[in-house]
Amino acid sequence: MTKIKRNAALLAASAAVIALTAPLTATASTPDTPEPLDWKTCEGSGLDPRQECATVEVPMDYAHPEGKQVGIAVSRIPSEKPGARRGALFLIPGGPGGSGINNPSGKGQKLPQTVRDAYDLIGFDPRGLGRSSPVSCGFEHADLATSGMRPWPAADGSITENMTAAQRTSNACARNGGELVRHISTANQARDLDRIRAALGERKVSAWGVSYGTYVGAVYSQLFPHRTDRVVLDSNDDPDPTRVSRAWIAGHEQGVEDTFPEFAKWASAPGNPDRLAPTAAEVRPLFLRLAAGLDREPIPWPGANPEELNGNVLRQTLLNALDDPDDFPALAKLILAAQEGTVPPAPQAPPEQALQNAVAVGSAVLCNDIEWPRSTDAYTKEVAESRSKYPLTAGMPRNAMLCAAWPYRSKEAPVRITDSGPSNILLIQNERDPVTPLNGALKLRTSLGKRATMVTVDSTGHDAYLANGNECGDRTVSHYLATGQKPGRDMYCG
Repeated sequence: MTKIKRNAALLAASAAVIALTAPLTATASTPDTPEPLDWKTCEGSGLDPRQECATVEVPMDYAHPEGKQVGIAVSRIPSEKPGARRGALFLIPGGPGGSGINNPSGKGQKLPQTVRDAYDLIGFDPRGLGRSSPVSCGFEHADLATSGMRPWPAADGSITENMTAAQRTSNACARNGGELVRHISTANQARDLDRIRAALGERKVSAWGVSYGTYVGAVYSQLFPHRTDRVVLDSNDDPDPTRVSRAWIAGHEQGVEDTFPEFAKWASAPGNPDRLAPTAAEVRPLFLRLAAGLDREPIPWPGANPEELNGNVLRQTLLNALDDPDDFPALAKLILAAQEGTVPPAPQAPPEQALQNAVAVGSAVLCNDIEWPRSTDAYTKEVAESRSKYPLTAGMPRNAMLCAAWPYRSKEAPVRITDSGPSNILLIQNERDPVTPLNGALKLRTSLGKRATMVTVDSTGHDAYLANGNECGDRTVSHYLATGQKPGRDMYCG
């Protein structure tokens, strides 16, 4: 997902993939003589004064490259040591629906000096988002609730309301989204990146993609292998070419199971001011009982969306909090309050316009990357199985969302990720990741074959490199970006 959490990032955390060869010719999409970029001071507060911004014009529809163009907002902070400069490093955001325009001033400044010396740090907003020709579906406010845009079944497992919501929200995109919504996809984002590369005047580019950005990076490496230098994919999506975004979301059920025991250990530790139970074994049944109770009797929650704490809101909050161990205390405080029949102050939501934009872009990617089933029966069986095997996520990861009624058909087959291309990809993955779990990352590793090496980190949370990983993993990735030397084989950072 930029972290995949809290309202705007939530739908963002719901996604990422492509698979099966794209019918469009990748290399033909980039002009031989792109217009030089007109760099200017970036708008906004709190930015590094060195960050500058420009706009790259790209085809709205790559099947008709001479047709309507849309602007992609790009930013950069130049190499801090020109004599050591190697090239450009794309900072590919998560999501889908995550902004990356300010990444050079943000996460880019966490990179070690050797990496910041070696590269111009390049950020961007994906097509349709932020300053890149923004779109909106004009969703109803209630439909922007995280637990609404996420496909949570009713307390009894019914998905009837989900299918109704899918029709309502997809109709809103057809009515208000405009022509660009039909052309927002991972493959097109990869093509946009190659237009940016050309506009920068770079023969090859390096990349650091996080979460959904790993799928974008993998697709770019598949479509433009000869344009890649050093590629780091961090917190990796399942590249299943038959399910794509459905596989990403389905992975949450295993990701939560992998990660919850760490929360249970923390929540039962002696001396913890937010302790929930005397032993870790008691935390899981406590949570399940509370969620079931809130299914029956929600607690009013003024200012929240929805304005109640029900079972699905609690489950969604669990998924968000497992994303980062720093959020465990807030989750525990919510659980303790709910046990007393109260709630903490409602979390602050992003501005409505920004949320509408992020959810529209995230929805478009999820639904345009692959065709989703249309019938209720297609989801009912899988939801029932998921609820039985993975009660913490209550069937949500396999349920229908607005893609079940999406008004547009996919324009091309997903890009199949293969081992064809240079061996220049380094994967880094936490062992316990609720959003992009290890089992999905291993599938990407298998698909890439000899092209990749994987570093598995004994850590908990989403975003491994320079965030929720460990010193061994950080050191390995930084060394690769700075020197090009990656481990000779897959390795484990304990």
